[in-house]
Amino acid sequence: MKRRVYLDHAGTTKPDPEVLKTYTALLADHYANSESLYDEGSEVHRMMEKARSAAAGLLGVSPSELIFTGGSCESNSMAVKGTLLACPTKKHIITTPIEHSSILNAVKQMERLFGCHVTWLRLNEHGAVDAQEVRNALRPDTALVSVMCVNNETGAVNPIEEIASIVKKESHAYFHSDLTQAIGKIPVSLVNVDLASISAHKLHGLKGSGILVKKTHVPMEPLISGGEQEYGLRGGTANAVADIVFAKTLRLALERQAQTAAHTAKLNQRLRQGLSEIEGIEFNSPDNAIPEVLNFSYEAIPSEVMQNELNRRGFMVSARSTCESNSNNPSYVLLAMGCSERRASCSIRVSLSLETTEAEIDAFIEAVKEMVQQYG
Repeated sequence: MKRRVYLDHAGTTKPDPEVLKTYTALLADHYANSESLYDEGSEVHRMMEKARSAAAGLLGVSPSELIFTGGSCESNSMAVKGTLLACPTKKHIITTPIEHSSILNAVKQMERLFGCHVTWLRLNEHGAVDAQEVRNALRPDTALVSVMCVNNETGAVNPIEEIASIVKKESHAYFHSDLTQAIGKIPVSLVNVDLASISAHKLHGLKGSGILVKKTHVPMEPLISGGEQEYGLRGGTANAVADIVFAKTLRLALERQAQTAAHTAKLNQRLRQGLSEIEGIEFNSPDNAIPEVLNFSYEAIPSEVMQNELNRRGFMVSARSTCESNSNNPSYVLLAMGCSERRASCSIRVSLSLETTEAEIDAFIEAVKEMVQQYG
């Protein structure tokens, strides 16, 4: 069987062997409900709180400001809906048209059901937001500003530290950032960030595991009613072992951040150079995007056709966010950047990791060249 080449690390990542080893070692014995009062339950609770403290320390926040969730989709929904429901007198939301669908759909739901008003920020030539746009959009009734740190389709980076500072100093709104594609790739400060979402499976961790950072001063209504788990903000029996290994997942990702960035930068440059030699290739990722993501279009071949042919040749890539992969619609991210509908319908996202090799990149470039000759 032909070797398969995985180039969709922005979609999900292979669990780190160290994380899996710890998870499987804990799973057999530490199955007790963390809320139980007997010794076994108390031990699981103690381990969860130790992991919470470790993860919070890595992020520079208090343990009480870290909520375990099922992943970034849930964290994003909590940040948007939970905060807005706790601020019923403020109806204004500021966000971007390139957010993950979990943000976009949550915002639209609040607009539809609760009469919230939404300001959609414009993008600059790099597919990112200028901080001045946020300053201009702020109003006295702004409840929440949500701007992702790194875009999941193009790798474009938003200046969230500057934006967070503006929101903090010039309004009474809360600032949320989806850090799903940023953590473990670029340095991020949460000093002025009120809410932040992170997912373990993007960091070589486990699916169904994530966190929401919620600073102490941010009010929130729970979306999942239940007991007093997670400070009363997320009812239900904890996925305790997955929560416990989140701290190790985060620590390993941060320890390897510089090494990953250097490695993927070389691969990205190699990939850009090889693809640039193919007439008709257009790059959708800006030059200053994170090196782990490279998005390009070849307008003679639709995304679905190229994906299927690449899959047949042994390459796993995506065309847009994996959560949107079953849609044949043009990429809404590229459309928001000003790309034509055709270009947005012919995009391919290649995403890299520390595990990706130069040989895999070279083989991918050759495969694209052959496809262009055959179908273009």
